[in-house]
Amino acid sequence: MSDNFEHISVIGLGYVGLPTAAIIATNGIRVTGIDTNLKTVETINRGKAPIVEPDLDELIERAVTAGSLKARSTPEAADAFIIAVPTPLVGEREPDLKYLRKAAEDLAPVLEKGNLIILESTSPVGTTRNLAEWLSKMRSDLSFPDSKLDDPDINIAYSPERVLPGRILIELMANDRVIGGLTPTCSRRAVSMYKRFVNGECLITDAKTAELVKLAENAYRDTNIAFANELSLICEAVGVDVWEAVELANRHPRVNILRPGPGVGGHCIAVDPWFIVNSVPDKTELIQAARRVNDGKPLHIARNVALALKADDTRPIVCLGLAYKADIDDLRESPAIDVVAELAKLTSRQILIVEPHIDVLPTELEDIDQLKLSELAAALQEAGTVVLLTDHSAFKDIDATQLTGKKIFDTRGYWPKSMFEILDEPEK
Repeated sequence: MSDNFEHISVIGLGYVGLPTAAIIATNGIRVTGIDTNLKTVETINRGKAPIVEPDLDELIERAVTAGSLKARSTPEAADAFIIAVPTPLVGEREPDLKYLRKAAEDLAPVLEKGNLIILESTSPVGTTRNLAEWLSKMRSDLSFPDSKLDDPDINIAYSPERVLPGRILIELMANDRVIGGLTPTCSRRAVSMYKRFVNGECLITDAKTAELVKLAENAYRDTNIAFANELSLICEAVGVDVWEAVELANRHPRVNILRPGPGVGGHCIAVDPWFIVNSVPDKTELIQAARRVNDGKPLHIARNVALALKADDTRPIVCLGLAYKADIDDLRESPAIDVVAELAKLTSRQILIVEPHIDVLPTELEDIDQLKLSELAAALQEAGTVVLLTDHSAFKDIDATQLTGKKIFDTRGYWPKSMFEILDEPEK
C-alpha cells in the first residue's frame, strides 16, 4: 500500500476539522472537506472561514485559490480520510455517536482498497474498534483490521486532536500526536500521513489507550479548574481576595493553581470527563465531583449578581462576553450562557449582552425577552451592573470612568485592582 496520500478528505469542517483541512492543503496535498452544512461548504469554497480563529481566513483563501482545498456535502474517493465530527452528550450525559455513525454510512460507499481512516473525534474507549465493525458490515467486499489481520484492505487508527482555540493552526503542526492504530500497520501508515504536516513527535500506542489519553487529558484539566473554582468559593466565604491568594500560593515552587472563572466551557473539557464516567461510573468519584463544582459556578455567580441588585436602581445589567474563551466565537458549553440564562430567571431587569464575535443570540437565549445584544460603549453607558464573563481583548481597555457608579463583577480577575475596587458580595 502506498503512503503518498496525495488526496486527503476531512469529514466534519468544524473548529478542528476545518483548520486541519486548511493546514494539510497548504502543505502540498489535495484536500476535500466534507460537511453536511451547505452554508459552511459555500463559505469555504468562497475562500472564507465560517468560524473565528486567528489566521484561518488567510489560510483558507490561499488554499482555495491554489485549488488545493475544496468543500463538498458528500464524500468522494480519496487516499485517506480524517473524521472530525461532533460527539455530544445526550440524556443522562451519555455519549451520542450518531454523527460518527452517519459519517461511516456516508463514507462506506467510496472506500477503496489501500485507504487509511483516522478518527480524531473525542470518543468513548472502544469506539475505533466499533467504527471498523460498522464499516465491515457495510462493505463486506473489503477487509478491515481485527486481531488476526494486521494488513487489511482498509487501515484504521485513532489520533485525538489536542489543540487550544486561538492557537489551533500553530498547535496542529507543533504539538505531539498520540496515534493508536487497530494494528501496527495501521499505526505506521497513520504516522506516515501525519508526518506530512506535523512537526511534533508521533507517539504510537493502541487505539483504546489513545482514546483514553484524550479523555484523561481533559478530565485532568477539569479537575484542576474545579480546585481553583472551589477555592474561589472558599475565599468568598471567608473574605479573602482569591486572585491574591492564588498569586501568592503559586510562589511555592511546586504549586500552580489555575485561575478561577465562571465555570468550564468548550466541547472538550466540559464534556469529555463524562465519557469516562459513563464507562466506569463507580470508579470516578473525583471526576464527578469536579464536574459538579464547575457546573455549579454559573448559578452561584448569577445569584450573587441578583442579590446585589438594588430596588431603586433600575438600570440594565450588562454581561460582557458569551464565548467560553477569550477572542474566539465558540459558544459551545459556555458557562457565560448559563450565567445569563440563570440571571434572567432571577430578575426581570433588562440584560444587555456584549459579545463582539456574534451577530445573533445563541438558541439557548434567543427566546428570553429581556436579553438584547448591544455595542460595548452604549451598553456601559446604560449599565447599573457590569458582569465580565469572558476576558476578550476588547474589554481590556475599558476605562475606569466608564464603570463609575456601577456594581462590578469580574469573574475572570481580568481588570487590575488598581483600576477600581472589585465588588463581589457573598451568596446568602
